[in-house]
Amino acid sequence: MKIKVKLNNLRTAPRKTRQVIDLIRGKKAVEAQSILSFTVNKSARPVLKLLNSAIASAKHDFQIDESNLIVSEIFVDEGPKLKRWHPMSRGRAYPIIKRTSRITLVLNEIIPTNLPGEAKEKPKISLAKPRRKVKTKKHGA
Repeated sequence: MKIKVKLNNLRTAPRKTRQVIDLIRGKKAVEAQSILSFTVNKSARPVLKLLNSAIASAKHDFQIDESNLIVSEIFVDEGPKLKRWHPMSRGRAYPIIKRTSRITLVLNEIIPTNLPGEAKEKPKISLAKPRRKVKTKKHGA
């Protein structure tokens, strides 16, 4: 079962946020929480809140144990830019672009479990015996 959560318009540049998410990609959810709680970076706290939200969603909606979750995908895209101006000498204006981030986090189960409404897949086992080739005698000559 995949649990997908998003965070839009985080007021941190995507380049700085990618440094944090590269630390937790492919890790177990519990391990990722401990890494983020000790990471000293401005964007580590919102990523930790997003991860906690995804884990809580998995527990509540799908009854999945948090030790059975892994960060399968996490990526950052660029959000809308805030355009500001800084006054310079002789009446000029210097542009300032304040970048924002969009974070997408996907948690996946390590050992998949079926929900009560889902059909269980049965392994396909053939009960038929394998055929043996029968040698025949050639008649004539």
